[in-house]
Amino acid sequence: MNMFHKIATAIALALLLSGTHVALAETKAFIDGTGEGWLELTKEDFVNVNGNDETWTWREDGTLHCNGKPTSVMRYKDRLTNFEMVCQWRHLRNGGNSGIFVWAQDASIEKLAKSGRGGLPAGIEVQVLDVGYTEVYKQRHNKPADWFTTHGDVFSVGSSTMEPFPPVGPVLEGKSFTYHRSFPSKNLSKGTGEWNHYYIRCINGEVRLWVNGEEVSGGSNCKPASGFLCLESEGAPIDFKDLRLRILP
Repeated sequence: MNMFHKIATAIALALLLSGTHVALAETKAFIDGTGEGWLELTKEDFVNVNGNDETWTWREDGTLHCNGKPTSVMRYKDRLTNFEMVCQWRHLRNGGNSGIFVWAQDASIEKLAKSGRGGLPAGIEVQVLDVGYTEVYKQRHNKPADWFTTHGDVFSVGSSTMEPFPPVGPVLEGKSFTYHRSFPSKNLSKGTGEWNHYYIRCINGEVRLWVNGEEVSGGSNCKPASGFLCLESEGAPIDFKDLRLRILP
């Protein structure tokens, strides 16, 4: 990261930590997760919530492999409030599905762990979809894929809530929820087998996502705005690498 990006990031963080709202803009920042305060995440930093022994595999080269089965999560060892994280991910099958949860609720995590069954927690999800998922969805369901994108949607799950940044997707209603997604302002995700870079910043109830170096989506007024950081297994093989975390005041 060059000096300009360091200064810009420092200013943005200072404003957010002071409670000042910073509007979503075309902000480029390829944060690599190195430098003061950044931690490299390893096997010892995660707890398997409701997967099995084969769901997640740490390889000798540092890559984290997920076989996608069952639908489940593993969480960072401690609860988090204000933090930044970076990672790279690549889907290994066309139409693959995964995600990163921030501020996943304690009670939902505990319920999943006790149940011994598959499922996902309540929280804010940063979507990790393969670009081929749109066509797979259309073929499987025989209807338009107009309520999601494959380029970095951010949305609330379960009883968690969020005010999405525009552009905003259509309102979705289920048995126990109503929500809409923050759609990305640009389509920047790469295809099956290619590495994508995510930088996620979570401060004072606000989530912002950068995809491959450019800010694209997010939301504010997230409730709750404290909880667990989770990686998601959802039916398809995926690799993660360069997982890094910086805990903020």
